[in-house]
Amino acid sequence: MEQKPIISVRGLRKVYQVGDEKVVALGNINLEILQGQIVCIVGTSGSGKSTLLNQLAGLEKPTRGAVYIGKTNISKLNENQLAIFRQHFLGFVFQSYNLLPTMTALENVALPMIFKGIGRRKRNKAALKMLAAVGLKKRAYHKPTQMSGGQQQRVGIARAFVSHPKVVFADEPTGNLDTHTTIDVMKMMVRFARRYDQTLIIVTHDAEIADYADRVIPLIDGEIRSDLIHEPIYDGLSEQDRPEAAPLPELPEGEPPALPEPSGPAQDNICSDEAENKGEITI
Repeated sequence: MEQKPIISVRGLRKVYQVGDEKVVALGNINLEILQGQIVCIVGTSGSGKSTLLNQLAGLEKPTRGAVYIGKTNISKLNENQLAIFRQHFLGFVFQSYNLLPTMTALENVALPMIFKGIGRRKRNKAALKMLAAVGLKKRAYHKPTQMSGGQQQRVGIARAFVSHPKVVFADEPTGNLDTHTTIDVMKMMVRFARRYDQTLIIVTHDAEIADYADRVIPLIDGEIRSDLIHEPIYDGLSEQDRPEAAPLPELPEGEPPALPEPSGPAQDNICSDEAENKGEITI
C-alpha cells in the first residue's frame, strides 16, 4: 500500500527578533513526511532542529510558510484550535520526561485519553496495559519521584502512544539516559510506531539514534542539507522482541471530533523581506 504524506511543510521560515537584530532560525524549509515513517532530524546545538520540531508540532507560529498535518494547515489555527488538535492527533516524548509529579504513572499515562472523552474505567485499563507493554505494570501506582530516569521516560513513552496519535514527536528522548536504557527506549518507540502505523519524528544531536530511523534529515544552520533514506537497525516487527504477556492496548473507543475550520489569516506569519534582511543572523 502506498504511503501518503501525513506532514507537508511549504516554504517554512522562522525569524526571531533579538534586540535590534533578526535571527534566522529556519530558512526556506520544504518537506514531506509519509504516514508511518520514522524520521530522525539530526543537528548540533543551534542547528534549528528544535525550532523545526516546534513548527511541525504547532508549538510556534512560522514567520512565513505553512505546516500541514493531514489536510489541516496548523499554521492558521488559533491557540484554542491548536490545543484541541494536539490533544487529539499528536503525542510527545520529552528529554526531561515532563511527567506530572503529583500523579501516579497510571494517571500520567491515562491523561491524554481524558481529552478524547474516554471514560475513567476504560482509560485506566488501557493505561495499565500500556504500562505493562513498557515493563512497568508493577510501578503503576508510583509517582515520578519513586522511579528512575529510565522508568520515567518509559512512562512518558506510554503516555505519548497510548491514545494512538497520528504523529509522535520525540525531542532528544534519550538525552538523559545511559547507553543500555537508550537502546531499550528506542526499541520501544519503534515497536509502538510500527504496531500502530504511526509517524515518529525524532530530533536529536546523537547520530547513533538515527540508526533506528527510516529516514535521516541533517539540519545545518536552519537548512536541510540532505535527506537520506535509511535502513534501520531495528524494524520493531520481530515477535521475539515484543513482551508476549503484555499485548499493546487498542484505543478504547471513538474517533476524535472534527476540527473546526480556522477563520481569518494566520497570526505571526508576516515578516517583510526588508525587515528580515536588516541585521539578520543565521544560526
